[in-house]
Amino acid sequence: MSELVRIEKKDSIFEIVLNRPDKRNAINMTLFEQFDAAIAEANRTPDIRAVLIRGEGKAFSAGIDVSNLLMLAEQYGPNWKQRMRSITHEFQSTLTRLERLELPTIALLHGYCLGLAMELALACDIRIGAEGTMMGLPETRLGMIPDVGGTTRLTRLVGPSRAKELIFTGRQIDAALAERWGILNHVVPASELIARGEAMAAEINLGAPLAVGMAKRVIDGLSDIDRGLMLEGWAQSQLFDTADFMEGAQAFMMRRPPEFKGE
Repeated sequence: MSELVRIEKKDSIFEIVLNRPDKRNAINMTLFEQFDAAIAEANRTPDIRAVLIRGEGKAFSAGIDVSNLLMLAEQYGPNWKQRMRSITHEFQSTLTRLERLELPTIALLHGYCLGLAMELALACDIRIGAEGTMMGLPETRLGMIPDVGGTTRLTRLVGPSRAKELIFTGRQIDAALAERWGILNHVVPASELIARGEAMAAEINLGAPLAVGMAKRVIDGLSDIDRGLMLEGWAQSQLFDTADFMEGAQAFMMRRPPEFKGE
């Protein structure tokens, strides 16, 4: 199996690297499965105080590999649309495991961070972006919603009004605006991105590990994430059975504007 996700322990830091640079780290099933395995490895590795997640090459990740959508029938059978809630739950479970690590998680973003990649970043505790990074949740332009925690976690982070604006329009925003909206904690020159992430991890390391872990659990426990994920799964299961979704996916593959009809 190709190594689409690399892991490395650096002192007290556990680093997870998306490693599909020739495809701008577009997330296919194999990469996502390897990412899930990396989360499990981080959870059982001793003497770790923080997890850093970054992407190799010119982008953190362009998001889901849309050709994966065409393979759902192959992987889940001809009636996959009737199983969308359970399929969505499988995807959500990976990012929920990431979010519920008691270790602090820091996403280091550069280039592009779109769709599923942004949902991954939103499941992290802290996000640091390189100048010029473009972020967005373009799912509505494909006839879908961000259903792997994006709708729920973005709303928790920036509030309903800004979450609606970003999700309704599907637009991309740059790192400077993402920082003003509170999506990014910090924006730094690209050359300083990894060093800034390591410095943040070192600063967190000054705190007592049990106290940091408990603080994370308390803060995350203030939001009803589980209900939000359930609603995302329900909505997506309806949308995958629409003509608009099929039109959106086909238009994306053919690089033409979609012609949505609301059906």
